Amino acid sequence: MLKIFGQSTNRFCDGVSRRDFLRIGGLSMGGLSLPQLLQAEELAGIRKSHKAVIMIYMAGAPPHQDMYDLKMDAPAEIRGPHKPIRTKVPGIQISEHMPHCARIMDKLIPIRTMYGSPSGDHDSFICYTGRPVTNQPTGGWPSMGAVLSKLQGATDPSIPPFVGLAPKAGHPPYGSPGHPGFLGPMQGAFRPNGPGMDDMKLNGVTLERLADRKALLTGFDQFRRQLDQSGIVEGMDDFSQQAMNILTSSKLLEALDISRETESVRERYGKGDAKNYGDGAPRNCEHFLMARRLVEAGARCVTLNFGRWDFHSNNHSELLTHLPYFDQAISALVEDLHDRGLDKDVAVVAWGEFGRTPQINKDAGRDHWPQVGCALLAGGGMKSGQVIGATDRLGGEIKERGVHFGEVFATLYHQMGLDPNNVTVPDLTGRPQYLVSGWQPMPELITS
Repeated sequence: MLKIFGQSTNRFCDGVSRRDFLRIGGLSMGGLSLPQLLQAEELAGIRKSHKAVIMIYMAGAPPHQDMYDLKMDAPAEIRGPHKPIRTKVPGIQISEHMPHCARIMDKLIPIRTMYGSPSGDHDSFICYTGRPVTNQPTGGWPSMGAVLSKLQGATDPSIPPFVGLAPKAGHPPYGSPGHPGFLGPMQGAFRPNGPGMDDMKLNGVTLERLADRKALLTGFDQFRRQLDQSGIVEGMDDFSQQAMNILTSSKLLEALDISRETESVRERYGKGDAKNYGDGAPRNCEHFLMARRLVEAGARCVTLNFGRWDFHSNNHSELLTHLPYFDQAISALVEDLHDRGLDKDVAVVAWGEFGRTPQINKDAGRDHWPQVGCALLAGGGMKSGQVIGATDRLGGEIKERGVHFGEVFATLYHQMGLDPNNVTVPDLTGRPQYLVSGWQPMPELITS
């Protein structure tokens, strides 16, 4: 929680109120103060680079049979009403409700044979860690964002290395940005859309008014001047002053301010729907644009949660809104990364925790199916324009080239410059833990 008020009572003799100073000092990433977070990053001996990952969690698990793996030769109770369309890559077909992705298929990598969730329970955990939720070490496995924060740290002191755009959700895992696990709260996600968002006030200017950049920067400049005149800044240690630089810098706020984009760019991404969908996440297309701005500004990992894909009923009609929003936003993101020359450095992955049943149930829905699911990859210097894996005639079993979540994580870490089978992070006992559980980077995707 951060509150910086223009006027306050009960001030110290230097003019800064006790309440305001305590709130500033208490700004935390998951319970640890910002100065402590910065100190931990420096002590970790981080290596600088500008590679990044944008991870999109499709809350509730999307139906692979209606997206990238349509089975037109299967019976009607399997294939459903949606039709495939051709894409830019000969031989690859996807849903008719994803025409934008079809147009840029040369930049995408659909995976039709994801597996790894043993229980079929709803949880974002495997999407953020590459590991099942069972048999965890004390403290729990850390998410990729936390690992990258620990090992590679900030590229810019004003930009948190790990940012989670997930708002709170009725089902908590649907709103998780990925947990820091045994790496501790100092590696947790900075959450601009989290519970503290409503409490961030800058001289009466809320973050909902980011479009008014002049008033926002004026508020920050006034705050900095007040502190400098009081002598507090000079009296802080280096890490506290660095934390204050983050709070008073405009870089993070500018990255979050999509109004700084041209109207044509914003229209390209679309708006979607900013309200949470049921107990899930919003279908907010603007989060994709915000994610691009954040990695461009220096974030290592940005996670965002999109929709609620748990269609036990009305699967076919629900897709008529979910798929077009997703199609527009992710295609715009991928094209934008290419247009800006970021496609070699920024990897994108979009997936849910498992797949859906081949059999359509009596409520026109598809139920949980951990045997096989799907993912969509792009960027990161990976070999695109190919589809990986194949399922049987009904889309219910892996026929060739099953892909475990851990393999995708190994690939992403490799592309980030981290050897997943040699680099380790210490758990709470000091024992080194590998980044993935023995999985190798996918040879189909590695370019060098």
